[in-house]
Amino acid sequence: MAIRVVVADDQEIVRTGLTMILDAQPDIEVVGEAADGRRAVELAQRLRPDVCLLDIRMPGVDGIEATRRLAGPAVAEPLAVVVITTFDLDEYVYAALRAGARGFLLKDAGTALLTQAVRAAAAGDALIAPSVTTRLLRAFADAGPAAPPRQPVDALTDREEEVLVAVARGRTNTEIADELYISLSTVKTHVASLMGKIGVRNRVEIAMWAYETDRVRRGLGRPR
Repeated sequence: MAIRVVVADDQEIVRTGLTMILDAQPDIEVVGEAADGRRAVELAQRLRPDVCLLDIRMPGVDGIEATRRLAGPAVAEPLAVVVITTFDLDEYVYAALRAGARGFLLKDAGTALLTQAVRAAAAGDALIAPSVTTRLLRAFADAGPAAPPRQPVDALTDREEEVLVAVARGRTNTEIADELYISLSTVKTHVASLMGKIGVRNRVEIAMWAYETDRVRRGLGRPR
């Protein structure tokens, strides 16, 4: 079945272009378009798409608030949101991820990265534009979390520590499997276990927690 997407951007030419790119993919279908965040939220809540592709700067309700309403911590059944913007500003990235976004792209990312991000979000993974990933997470960690990072309900195993850091470094499940010499299904099991132990809902939040707890900088989780 096709991945169902709602696209929201206040510029009609951009919205049309994104829709054309996505509709040209054999496994993706745009089921709704919106010119502002309020309409995007209404459409998404009614249509329940697999992925919402939201611009940040929109009139009325912006993309950050729309993301919070669709995927934030208070949402019982969150939708997958990918935020896309012209502006490579750290505060936008932080706000989008805090609001619950599974992906962050710049509008010049290109067709391949755009479609990859949509597919990743639909599959429960996350993709952040490579140009901002490392800088973003390190700066996020340097700034310090808004509150002390939560502690895992159970201690992480050595293997889970390895998978945790690999996720934080932007590795895909396939890359982690190859790097750690384990099966893809085993990687998925570890990722699910990590989400349960540290109380997060997606890979972006796993990565943020890894940086908040300084695991990446301290070199924890290096392959044995």
